[in-house]
Amino acid sequence: MNTPNRLIELATVFLKLGIIGFGGPAAHIAMMEDEVVTRRAWMERSQFLDLVGATNLIPGPNSTEMAIHIGYLYAGLPGLMIAGICFILPAVIITGILAWMYQTYGNLPQVIPLLYGIKPVVIAVIFNALWRLGKKAVKSRKLLLIGIAVMGLCLLGIDEIVALLMGGIVGMIWLVLLPNQPTSSMILGGLGLNLALAGSTVTTATVTPNLWQLGLFFLKVGSVLFGSGYVLFAFLEGQLVGAYHWLTQQQLLDAIAVGQFTPGPVLSTSTFIGYQILGIPGAIVATIGIFLPSFIFVLILNPLIPKLRQSKWTGAFLDAVNVSSVALMVIVTLRLSQTVIFKSSGRLPIDIAAILITLISAVLLVRYRLNAAWLVLGGAAIGLVIQVNS
Repeated sequence: MNTPNRLIELATVFLKLGIIGFGGPAAHIAMMEDEVVTRRAWMERSQFLDLVGATNLIPGPNSTEMAIHIGYLYAGLPGLMIAGICFILPAVIITGILAWMYQTYGNLPQVIPLLYGIKPVVIAVIFNALWRLGKKAVKSRKLLLIGIAVMGLCLLGIDEIVALLMGGIVGMIWLVLLPNQPTSSMILGGLGLNLALAGSTVTTATVTPNLWQLGLFFLKVGSVLFGSGYVLFAFLEGQLVGAYHWLTQQQLLDAIAVGQFTPGPVLSTSTFIGYQILGIPGAIVATIGIFLPSFIFVLILNPLIPKLRQSKWTGAFLDAVNVSSVALMVIVTLRLSQTVIFKSSGRLPIDIAAILITLISAVLLVRYRLNAAWLVLGGAAIGLVIQVNS
């Protein structure tokens, strides 16, 4: 089959997946496997699994990188671009429209009840991702201790990206070069190295960024985002909310909710955030910044896939970075939960309704694997009923 026909096929498949791809990265990858292995026989299942493994070795959203890998193997460089853009585009357009609606109507009383019910669902969705990723990431006692150490660094105020990368470096050295090193000395050494590096890092707080600052921030995050799109929220909470004050926690929660409600990659949340900060130019710059590294990484590393997993160094680094990513997610989940559960006024300091919505949503996700989009809709309906009757 000639290249133009292959490009049309890729565009058709990945536009469809971008439109109907609810349920997160695992659901996206399952849909891709059905389309390109079972239905179209573009590759063998073993080759598909090799690609899945390769996406875990490089930063960026797994399902988006799977689309890019498949496009590259099926139609070369043009296929890489077509598959990736077509998979991302529907989510970006839908998220951009919702961002405009949110900025136009988000502060009106008619919308606030919907957001009241959606935010606890978001906490449950993040908890579910945290539970699944944690079970996969914590493969040994050493990795568990690395994750705990990274959590401690974050609680001390260390930059999330510094903590993530140093967790990977310390873990790689410990697991490969010093497998018999006592736990306490290795963890304390890693903490000291992190604190020394963090002390040399100067962060400038900015209230109103320009386009370059916004674009470089999302480019930086897209270049180090290991594990899952959900890890993005840890970076956003620590940097955009905590350090730069470009975003409020309420806006972040609403952005996460939009990411759950829309199909396609979770990282389309960046489109929503960019729009809130700097309008349409901000949405474009943030979107390009967060996704561009994935295209570059796949282009460079695709030919090296057979060798990557065989290296004990890259394998150990990946294991340590993955567990560090889960640690970051634990911290951000706790911080966001405080915003949802605790009330600033009223007879009770906690919001019982929000706690119940969170717990019920978590059960439906973990036990029955209900699609997050349906839970978001249900949470909006419950929030509307509660607020109208209160």
